[in-house]
Amino acid sequence: MRVVVIGSGIVGASAAYYLTDRGASVTVVDGGYQGEATQAGAGIVCPWVDHPEDDDWYRLTREGARCYPGLVEALGEDFGYAKVGALLVSEDPAELEPVHSLLRRRRAEAPEMGEVTEVAAPAELFPPLSDTLSALLVPGAARVDGRSVRDALLQAAVARGARLHAGTATLTPDGQVLVHGATGGGLGVPGTRGVAAGPREHGAGGAGEEGRSGRDGSWRQAVPLGEADGAGAAGAAGAAGAASAGSVAASGADGGGAPRGRVAGGGAGGADGMGGAGGGLPVEGDAVIVAAGAWTGEVCRALGAELPVFPRRGQILHATLEGVDTAWWPIVLPSVGPYLLGFPGSRVVIGATVEDVGFAPRVTMGGLEEVLQAGLRVAPGLAGATVAETRVGLRPVYAPGKPLIGELTSRVVVATGLSAYGLTAGPFAGRIAAALALGERPPIDVTAYALPRP
Repeated sequence: MRVVVIGSGIVGASAAYYLTDRGASVTVVDGGYQGEATQAGAGIVCPWVDHPEDDDWYRLTREGARCYPGLVEALGEDFGYAKVGALLVSEDPAELEPVHSLLRRRRAEAPEMGEVTEVAAPAELFPPLSDTLSALLVPGAARVDGRSVRDALLQAAVARGARLHAGTATLTPDGQVLVHGATGGGLGVPGTRGVAAGPREHGAGGAGEEGRSGRDGSWRQAVPLGEADGAGAAGAAGAAGAASAGSVAASGADGGGAPRGRVAGGGAGGADGMGGAGGGLPVEGDAVIVAAGAWTGEVCRALGAELPVFPRRGQILHATLEGVDTAWWPIVLPSVGPYLLGFPGSRVVIGATVEDVGFAPRVTMGGLEEVLQAGLRVAPGLAGATVAETRVGLRPVYAPGKPLIGELTSRVVVATGLSAYGLTAGPFAGRIAAALALGERPPIDVTAYALPRP
């Protein structure tokens, strides 16, 4: 069976991996959009602290986290995955009790989280932390390098015969794939037989894995502060409306958001817009998986579908502490504000902002100020660290709330809307999408993530 996968982030790469494992002939098409969420995501894998009132969301993230040990074994290489544990921190110990209670309830069905313990001096585990903090340690939490795991999945898919194309994919009304501005090469994934890639904006990458819906009692923050029940829904709807074809094209001037091979200013349905069907190179396939992140709604518009998927921007900062071994520091998760986590190479990641600003993958002065101020309140010991890099990513959010994973038409499957949980749930979402594209029964009931039919 021939399957075309549109998008090479964590979901698309996972789908390609699982499809080729099942013997499918796979072509992956990626537009190289600036601000793609996977490219440099911080990659916090700690699903048990969020979505206490939403079993569907929790099931998806929990099963996604369970994919990683098997992938490490199957791929046989290091892609930055490590169980380093997570510190849930607060200046008020009483604030930790609800999440501690949640973890106690969930542990019977998720023993992989490990035994959660109280930590009186969290700075002993993450030295830059304020000595005023109390913490819970969740030992099963892990971090993963988003770019590395994506590349490893695509390398494995290519080794089994998958083809990679760089270019902007559009759909015809009957679900055929056209590729515009194709470079004739691949996506520049290391180890994929030397295929070439078009340029990517330096610093465009993942916005990390921070969460907190602000409305469902999750521990981590995933919507802009102040978006309470009604305001959050209204804000999401407004942002989804701003994600129209004209808005995406216009964002090229504001944030450099136009994809490779696309003429900025092309409108919906035009020959050069994402919704257009003119002039592209046909890519044959019996089924199509659209895993284009925040751009998924644009790709699917030609099918008559209006999917309110919008981008939520996150700005993150990488700093280095010369001579300090940060590789095994635990993840730090305050209830509101930035996460912190260490990586090899004396690197610490701080982020991320949570902004509904449309397709504007830009690092801003205000965003950096927010990250720095909030980060230093939690970890004042980082004041002397060297700023090494700033990154920005656009998380795909489905306005009604849940992820979108399901059949849009008889030949098109959509998988997107993972918001701040892309690197947690992405491998499992890709596996579900692969099963649907092959006409197989998915590993879980996907009714809760079903799409509106055009």
